[in-house]
Amino acid sequence: MRVTIKDVSRVAGVSIKTVSRVLNNEKYVGADKRERVLAAVAELNFRPSTAARSLAGKRSYQIALICDNPSPYYVYEMQSGIRDRCEQDGVRMIAQPYDRDSANLLTDVENLVDATHVDGLILTPPVTDYPAVLDLLARRRVRVVRVSPGTQLDLTSSTFIDNEGAAAMMTEHLIGLGHRRIGFIAGHKSYATSGQRMSGYMRALQAAGIELDLGLVKQGSYDFASGSVAAEELLALDRRPSAIFASSDDMAAGVLSVAHRLDIRVPDQLSVAGFDDTSLASYVWPPLTTIRQPTRRMGYVATELLLAGEDAPIERREIAFEFVRRASTGPFAG
Repeated sequence: MRVTIKDVSRVAGVSIKTVSRVLNNEKYVGADKRERVLAAVAELNFRPSTAARSLAGKRSYQIALICDNPSPYYVYEMQSGIRDRCEQDGVRMIAQPYDRDSANLLTDVENLVDATHVDGLILTPPVTDYPAVLDLLARRRVRVVRVSPGTQLDLTSSTFIDNEGAAAMMTEHLIGLGHRRIGFIAGHKSYATSGQRMSGYMRALQAAGIELDLGLVKQGSYDFASGSVAAEELLALDRRPSAIFASSDDMAAGVLSVAHRLDIRVPDQLSVAGFDDTSLASYVWPPLTTIRQPTRRMGYVATELLLAGEDAPIERREIAFEFVRRASTGPFAG
């Protein structure tokens, strides 16, 4: 038979109201009673009904992720992190893809809020910086946490990594291997992270006394196709770069594809570096040297901030990145 809140109340030796307060993370419950309730929940494998909890209070016990990212690996990791944290509180995650160029974006977001009565939204780039969306959600009094925002940083809680510092570290790695002509493929212009990673690349060049050559900088869109197009242009130069730093793994995979087709050996004749450390970075050959952006952790922490409640202060939570060296980068061969 289905375990009910009454069973939890009986085993824990507390009132049903106390069980409800613990399940809803409300204040004013003693530590002893809270521990007994949680122990009873675990013992009975109790799973509260989202619908019943919604009827009992003002919350829907649902949150939504709004995302538009060309990398399925990024989206999967972000959803996984959010879902991991939601499961701890018995909250349902709704993943809502959107089209950044859609004229109906505002209407779609508002319809989502009206149809689901979500307790809050997690916004990922680039919508994380769209003023019209932020204004709409503020007017509707919808709680928001943003991932990697680049503007209005004190407006909402957020999670992020030091994109500029990470890109500088990767560029320094290539310089340390003896490379001086280092191509760079920037991400989509609508993402704040694109400019941050470009700044890191430029900062490292300047620190090493290497003059910036804009002919070595190409515009991408964070996807495989744009990485391939940019690689075609860079590798067709009379003095082609000895290394290419693509600011996403998907674009770096596009660079590898072009290099293989042109019989350019990686890393003997061309070093290739990426950014994100998605699963793709380990699947390609040679495996990519990259920056590990802890996307899953960022989603988890963003959810934690969202579920903290309306009275929680605004927090900007920085998550540490990691440099991951693999076989796609090597010393400059001359």
